[in-house]
Amino acid sequence: MSKIVETTIDAQRTTELTRPHRLPKIRRAFATIFSEELRVPEIALLSEFALTQDWHLSEEDAARAHLQPE
Repeated sequence: MSKIVETTIDAQRTTELTRPHRLPKIRRAFATIFSEELRVPEIALLSEFALTQDWHLSEEDAARAHLQPE
């Protein structure tokens, strides 16, 4: 399962997760580097968990089935 987490990268290329998160072993990751500090509205952060749960419902899978290649 993929997970999106916020990180910071400093001038020495040290990466740090902004929230504590334990990984069982080293994992690969992709990073999007923004040209300026990203300001995320608080409401977006509050709704992230609920939207994630909805995304994984079988009803949602059925609604998106027509978008999947055959």
